[in-house]
Amino acid sequence: MNENYITASCVISNHTVHKNGQVFFAGNNEDVTGFLTSLHKYLDTGYARFYKMDNLAKLGWLASEILLKDSFQSEQYKPEETGIILANANASLDTDIKYEATIQDIPSPSVFVYTLPNIVTGEICIRNHFKGENAFFISEQFDAVFMQQYVNNLLNNGILQACICGWVELLEKEYKAVLFLVEKKEAGNSVSFNTEKMNKIFNGENK
Repeated sequence: MNENYITASCVISNHTVHKNGQVFFAGNNEDVTGFLTSLHKYLDTGYARFYKMDNLAKLGWLASEILLKDSFQSEQYKPEETGIILANANASLDTDIKYEATIQDIPSPSVFVYTLPNIVTGEICIRNHFKGENAFFISEQFDAVFMQQYVNNLLNNGILQACICGWVELLEKEYKAVLFLVEKKEAGNSVSFNTEKMNKIFNGENK
């Protein structure tokens, strides 16, 4: 089997962001929306589309921005060679609840459009011009074995050359995003793409 590599990682939880194991940003005691907005302002992306997203999409999108920042040489790949595979436990339930509340008055199309979890992958693909395989799976917990097997299959069979994968979960006040940039070649401080390393990063043993 060909060996693939984690060339960058990003963890967002508890109002703190880690990039490759180092603290990248620490928020104050804002609510979830306030924290995500503060992080976006800190990144200074100038991406107006951000403000239309629901919180789940904002979380995943911000994690991808930090993951790729100074880590990804997009010009090395064709758009169809880059993809994204994500998972979480509650799909788009946070937005589903908010949309249900609008039904009591006037249903909101702007909220309804985010009542699918794969909108997160779509927003990331739009931003980065990824045109390769993308998928969003629902799992009770982060499954590193499944993620490794699925992404390795894409890379080892030449379907993709680079892939963002990981976990993006948000429900009311609870949230966590853990993303990995996986490539077929080593770069910088890359490490082997394996379940042990993914679980360590996910569990905070090596953010």
